[in-house]
Amino acid sequence: MNLKEKCVVVLSGGPDSSTLAYWAKDQGYDVSAITFNYGQISVKEIEYAKKIAKVLKIPIQIVDLSSLKEIFQGVTSLVDENIKMTKSFSQPIIVPFRNGIFLSVAVAYASSIDSKRIVYGAQLSDAQNYPDCREEFCKSFEKTARLGTDTEIVIEAPFSNKAKSEVIKLGSKLGVPYDLTWSCYQNKEMHCGQCESCRNRKKAFMEAGIEDTTKYLV
Repeated sequence: MNLKEKCVVVLSGGPDSSTLAYWAKDQGYDVSAITFNYGQISVKEIEYAKKIAKVLKIPIQIVDLSSLKEIFQGVTSLVDENIKMTKSFSQPIIVPFRNGIFLSVAVAYASSIDSKRIVYGAQLSDAQNYPDCREEFCKSFEKTARLGTDTEIVIEAPFSNKAKSEVIKLGSKLGVPYDLTWSCYQNKEMHCGQCESCRNRKKAFMEAGIEDTTKYLV
């Protein structure tokens, strides 16, 4: 009996990681998802991650790291409502070492279910501003994880060479229900349409030439 290779997807509920989950399923992996509450304002994204997991019929682990909010107070606008949420990229948008934290827990989870592969949704458009979205970080972290687990675990970002618009194009072909994804840094009823993440979402759909059916407040 040939068993599918297990794969852990770090699923945030956004379009990139949701496309990644669909991609992993399409590649034939036995997919498990993991998502995190790290004290973010936009806690709604967790509900959207669960929606994507439900559609794909894959298990999802929700990890409570909400106490990190205390660490990130005064540091990032994604956690601290007293820091202005900007319309374009700014330093306070960065959550320090977020992917490093998530991948560390994902390694522990993968080990617990005997999975040797972890994927996360870092893509080319993010690499310029986010150090933990860069390929050299991913490779270095993989080496560390192998040393820490004494296994040949694979950690990769399959979209690291794709712009966000290219990811949207791929997801459209794979049938990703983008209405069930969440990008906004706010936690409103609808996407605010003004934060950096909403603006990147709008831009990606426009560049991809695919209709954006997301409901925005603005």
